[in-house]
Amino acid sequence: ELVMLLEWWSGTECTLFSDEATVKTFGKEHVIIILNHNFEIDFLCGWTMTERFGVLGSSKVLAKRELLYVPLIGWTWYFLEIVFCKRKWEEDRDTVIEGLKRLSDYPEYMWFLLYCEGTRFTETKHRISMEVAESKGLPKLKYHLLPRTKGFTTAVQCLRGTVSAVYDVTLNFRGNKNPSLLGILYGKKYEADMCVRRFPLEEIPQDEKEAANWLHKLYQEKDALQEMYNQEGVFPGKQFKPPRRPWTLLNFLFWATVLLSPLFTFGFGVFASGSPLLILAFLGLVGAASFGVRRLIGVTEIEKGSSYGNQEFKKKE
Repeated sequence: ELVMLLEWWSGTECTLFSDEATVKTFGKEHVIIILNHNFEIDFLCGWTMTERFGVLGSSKVLAKRELLYVPLIGWTWYFLEIVFCKRKWEEDRDTVIEGLKRLSDYPEYMWFLLYCEGTRFTETKHRISMEVAESKGLPKLKYHLLPRTKGFTTAVQCLRGTVSAVYDVTLNFRGNKNPSLLGILYGKKYEADMCVRRFPLEEIPQDEKEAANWLHKLYQEKDALQEMYNQEGVFPGKQFKPPRRPWTLLNFLFWATVLLSPLFTFGFGVFASGSPLLILAFLGLVGAASFGVRRLIGVTEIEKGSSYGNQEFKKKE
């Protein structure tokens, strides 16, 4: 339903910057995807790409455990074998490894998403993150937080032999816009640009420390890509615009017909009854549903995001 809102309701455009050889592999292999975590709807742009290449149903993510308790989305993710973590490695290690091993023989082509920064970019988190980078002798980043390497190195180790490559995805929006899910619901159109680079898994070192260094180097390259985009307005590479497919729209229309028709009929009957008590109860139910949707949207808002990173970056990785 959310993908339908992005593609068909708001008409947001998603353009890929890559090469033909990489695009031809989309949806035809198991991969790990690394995506920058700067925007409220970055996850939605990722879902849109998985839908357009036919792997939305088999897409997985390493997600914060709080999302498990979000109505509908969190419950659905639980049954889809999403790997949840508390973002405390001492507590997460066994859970994450167990979840990844369950995916090692996944029967369909799978895209496994990692937000290596661990939390969304804010100026406060960036300042603290760069203080940590300086203390560890790591190059500073301008547009990203310091990547957390444990989840990445563990995913590579557990899924080696299953995944064929790592896709590095750097996302930005034209016009220096900062889109929101609320804007999507209001029908606002955005233009998303995604630079995708493919790295065969055999190019990533097997040694944990060397793999961590590889990830740090990757984020330096992502920073350079963002700098280029800010200066030139485009990413390097050939442009591709994968066509949207009708399935999300048809799915929405089907469920809207099945669920909303009885609801409208019921609502009409309530108002036709003339009972003040029934009418107030019905309006209260609608208000509660609207409040719940608004709270769900609040999960994606950067200014209401978690404080994770403000203090955690000060601890050893």
